[in-house]
Amino acid sequence: MILFVVAYLAGVLTIVSPCILPVLPFVFARAGQPFSTSILPMLLAKIVTFAGIASLAALGGNWAVQANAYGRYAAIAMLAVFGVTLLSTRAAAFVTGPLVELGNRLSRKAATGEKGSIGGSILLGVATGLLWAPCAGPVLGLVLTGAALNGANAQTTLLLVAYAAGAATSLALAVLAGARVFAAMKRFLGLGDRIRQGLGVAVLAGVGAIALGLDTGLLAQLSYASTSGVEQSILDRLRSGASPVDVASTRMTLAAKDTRQAAYRSDLPVEGQFPSLDGAVQWLNSKPLTPAELRGKVILVDFWTYSCINCIRTIPYVRAWAEKYRDQGLVVIGVHAPEFAFEKQIGNVEKAVRDFKITYPVAIDNNFAIWRAFSNSYWPAHYFIDAEGQIRYTHFGEGDYEGSERVIQDLLAEAAGKKKAEDDLVKPNAGGAEASPDLARLGSGETYVGYARAANFVSPEGVSANTSARYTVGNPGLNEWGLTGNWTVGAEEARLNEAGGGITYRFRARDLHLVLGPGAGGRPVPFQITIDGVAPGADHGADIDAAGKGTVTATRLYQLVRQSGAARERTFEIRFLAPGAEAFVFTFG
Repeated sequence: MILFVVAYLAGVLTIVSPCILPVLPFVFARAGQPFSTSILPMLLAKIVTFAGIASLAALGGNWAVQANAYGRYAAIAMLAVFGVTLLSTRAAAFVTGPLVELGNRLSRKAATGEKGSIGGSILLGVATGLLWAPCAGPVLGLVLTGAALNGANAQTTLLLVAYAAGAATSLALAVLAGARVFAAMKRFLGLGDRIRQGLGVAVLAGVGAIALGLDTGLLAQLSYASTSGVEQSILDRLRSGASPVDVASTRMTLAAKDTRQAAYRSDLPVEGQFPSLDGAVQWLNSKPLTPAELRGKVILVDFWTYSCINCIRTIPYVRAWAEKYRDQGLVVIGVHAPEFAFEKQIGNVEKAVRDFKITYPVAIDNNFAIWRAFSNSYWPAHYFIDAEGQIRYTHFGEGDYEGSERVIQDLLAEAAGKKKAEDDLVKPNAGGAEASPDLARLGSGETYVGYARAANFVSPEGVSANTSARYTVGNPGLNEWGLTGNWTVGAEEARLNEAGGGITYRFRARDLHLVLGPGAGGRPVPFQITIDGVAPGADHGADIDAAGKGTVTATRLYQLVRQSGAARERTFEIRFLAPGAEAFVFTFG
């Protein structure tokens, strides 16, 4: 219930975001017209359209992105026509002639200042909803992420409707206030025609801004400093007190601890039944498995994704458990549920399985069917299932490996009908990115590079979304970062267009990792890093040499810094010697 309220309030706040500014003239153009036949239909159409477009985005996949883009182009064209009709009634009659009655209602009625028709208002609401969808902030991102991972359901639809209703409330208040202002101007100044023409100019200016990408590009930097901070603060409070099923899916950062006391006894409580394993697009290292054929075995289901640093650091333990307890009746099943689009590519997952030396079965859960069956919400997540097919224990995030292994021992002893026979624990020799983090000195957190979830970006040019742009960066403060060179910043990643570009980040941690890819062509991209302006030397990570040189050969996580001494605040810079590199997310340890 709390999340619905937050979604509604976030929608209300969206109107003060600079990203929404180009849309407001379209709404004010309805001021002074009857609420029931003009304003209300527009608002309802806006809610329905926004929720529909956002639902398409929630389904995930390039087809939805393209559909949203084409809808945006259609909306721009529709609103440009609307702006022209406000400027001239003659132009309105000429332009809307081929559109028969619907087009006439949208244009001529608005242009002449007569009572707006329901049809025209609905079309204007549809256009506004199409343009509103890309402008929403972190709460909508949270809803869409959860929807993409947990599938289309009633909760997702209601959350989207709540968000749209909040935005519509703000619009309604703006229109009502605008109506009073416009009525006063008409009474005292007699400038009705001038007002209409002025609105036409404003509408066309807004259309121009949207067409040039200013609503999601140059204005994006302002949006980061406005409502997104408020929304993110609300979300952080929500996450701190919510159970996993109350929040949308997110990576667990640092060493997440299970909230219950570990129960190292054979009477572990029953938490649920072993759900279906149907829906995987492919299985690796095994044929498809079912709960029925696994009856009598103790099962560990590990939800992971291959570029997640928290998942990577749990792999040595999961791998060691699978090897040690295989002959005693333990079956480990890895469920690979992707966060980024590149993690849906089966070839990438196959390579990751080989690189991590994973020999236990892995289900590629690209459609999140198994994820939904478990009602899971985190990477990594471990579900411990007894020989009777009952979930007896769960653990989310890193850490508490001893407790998890004790549970395995208890369930195996229970299945064998005897007391626990051993107390020794695995001690993986983990190196590189798989090594446990230095939490005591960790002062930097996960940072996304794509504009959808970027934070603390300090390049003075701001973010130009989905557009080639040149960036510079000065001296960022702690946990601030920026780009240099010519980049195209997308929702998930930034892609380098010219050789010589780079990224600078001021951090405090022992380890610095960056998820990188060679781009669509797959051509290797050489790079070089510096720490405080010099080669890393003994502080180099596992994927570079002491001179700071490395090569992006595949889309994966690269360990670039491991400080040999005490972790302290440093300035990291990576410079790419060829174009095409893609950067996704920084993580630290």
